[in-house]
Amino acid sequence: MSSGRREGSLEAPTRHPLDWQSEEFYEEAPLFEELERVFDICHGCRRCFSLCNAFPTLFDAVDESETMEVDGVPKKVYWDVVDQCYLCDMCYMSKCPYVPPHEWNIDFPHLMLRAKAARFKKEGASVRDKVLSATDTVGKLAGIPVVVDVVNATNRSKLGRKVLESALGVHRHAPIPEYHSNTARKRLSRLEDSSAVVANPTANTRGKVVLYATCYGNRNRPAMNEDLVAVFEHNSIPMALAEKEACCGMPKLELGDLDAVAKAKEVNIPILAAMVDDGWDIVTAIPSCTLMFKQELPLMFPDDADVAKVRNAMYDPFEYLMLRHKDGALNTDFKTSLGKVSYQVPCHLRVQNIGMKTRDILQLVPDTVVDAIERCSGHDGTYAVKKEFHEVSKKIARPVINKLKRSEADHFVSDCPMAAEQIVQDLDDYDPNHPMSLLRTAYGI
Repeated sequence: MSSGRREGSLEAPTRHPLDWQSEEFYEEAPLFEELERVFDICHGCRRCFSLCNAFPTLFDAVDESETMEVDGVPKKVYWDVVDQCYLCDMCYMSKCPYVPPHEWNIDFPHLMLRAKAARFKKEGASVRDKVLSATDTVGKLAGIPVVVDVVNATNRSKLGRKVLESALGVHRHAPIPEYHSNTARKRLSRLEDSSAVVANPTANTRGKVVLYATCYGNRNRPAMNEDLVAVFEHNSIPMALAEKEACCGMPKLELGDLDAVAKAKEVNIPILAAMVDDGWDIVTAIPSCTLMFKQELPLMFPDDADVAKVRNAMYDPFEYLMLRHKDGALNTDFKTSLGKVSYQVPCHLRVQNIGMKTRDILQLVPDTVVDAIERCSGHDGTYAVKKEFHEVSKKIARPVINKLKRSEADHFVSDCPMAAEQIVQDLDDYDPNHPMSLLRTAYGI
């Protein structure tokens, strides 16, 4: 890098649309040219060394090269850096001084996504990665009555986990969620008839909400969605389910299969956009799914009016409740205090730039103190369960785990159920609770 390091822009970061439908996006020569340019700037800065393992992988390779510069790093190592990035977006949103509108125009996560997409276009993906990202298909098969008992028993057994590790490369100690045949959509089927719903609007909300259940919330943690509906209805917010839904596309995005993301979008967006037209707001309890509709799909389809419509109506559930609270419409008649709550703030929630609405809502409960931990769990949906990355993921989670151990908290929660499971996996004193379930406890409903 010929010029010295420059001060970063003081303007708010601007995210450019993802040019994923152009041929150059997937071409190796311009891709590697951009990788080298960005890696060189990152090497000269190094502010992100503590975020994930992508940056230490790069910086160690530079330091161990003959030139001690990026030009001395073998191109093979570039792919190691790409593999260590799980698109949490934290480097873009909280660390990098060179993001747009800075002239150096650094978007590290989207460059990693471009590399993943180029490789997927050329090579496809392993059986393991295809299975892990096929959340709809796997959930439907694993959730079949009788089959679900076999799947859950296998996932709980040491022998089953050894076989899974050997056959698919899923680490034997990685937390794997339980599957339910009695899904959230079945349990909440009464919400499907939304024709007679009367909205309860406020200045900042339209006052009726469609729940996007998510793959995980539907088949792995259905009680979480039941708790969300109970809390919202306790606050006089009418609820509904969409006619049908597919995976939001985040697992396929992380794989680099952008065509599959587009196919999922073609299922979800028309249905959700029609409900927005009919006066509905949208919430989802999984931050990664919320982020997919708020950010990633709009950046992939910047000219799609329906995508923009859904983005503008999509809310984190605690963000929505806080909007209602500001309008004087939140029920604050809590029956049970929560004491001290240790709360891990997931990366995909932090990068939405909505503030810590979960903490703020929980602290409305009398005699409740929330200690927020703004550190990554290292999970990322699929990263932590892969054999080659699991130990690194646990290392990334260690600061959160250590702080939780010292906290003497009465409860531990995270908006991301997968992050919560990873964090408390080896702790006997805590369950992987969702904050919405804790809020339901506070209401006594």
